[in-house]
Amino acid sequence: MLPSDVLVVFALQAEAGGQFDDLAASTLYTGVGKINATYALTRRLLSQRPQLVLSFGTAGSPRFATHSLVECAFFIQRDMDASGLGFAHGTTPLDPMQPVLSAPRRVPHLPEGRCGSGDSFVNGQPVHDCDVIDMEAYALAKVCRMEGIEFMAVKYITDGGDDDADKDWIGNLPHAAAAFRLLYDDLTGNSR
Repeated sequence: MLPSDVLVVFALQAEAGGQFDDLAASTLYTGVGKINATYALTRRLLSQRPQLVLSFGTAGSPRFATHSLVECAFFIQRDMDASGLGFAHGTTPLDPMQPVLSAPRRVPHLPEGRCGSGDSFVNGQPVHDCDVIDMEAYALAKVCRMEGIEFMAVKYITDGGDDDADKDWIGNLPHAAAAFRLLYDDLTGNSR
């Protein structure tokens, strides 16, 4: 895939760590959370129609080891809870779209993850039906699905979603940025 066909998306510039300043591909920083991600990506798609939205981001995981790269193939909205109305956790009431979104795998050598997105930073709370925890991927995947654009998400596991998650996340941001750049170069055939 050519870099011109790709929109690289991060929530924060700190997750890119200056590693993506020289890209031929466009880069978008959405801000934290599902609403910011939805708004920023939708606005960008008004002026740019990439073939692929490539989401790089940091995440916690109770399953994968810290410093792992994980390709997310399934996305759920972990904080959507209308169970009081009889809907399964993660299901948006009366939404015709399936509650679990999927994306085809592109990097088979990476482990496959099920990403739960929500507007809360997880540090010790239980998570529902997911092994990767973030704050934006579900929203990005849904916008791409609705707009007919291919989506791919790779997460760098910065923490275990435990009581030390906030400290671990901050300390591991530079490692995440370097790992994302190596993977990007591999995917696009880019050389520095």
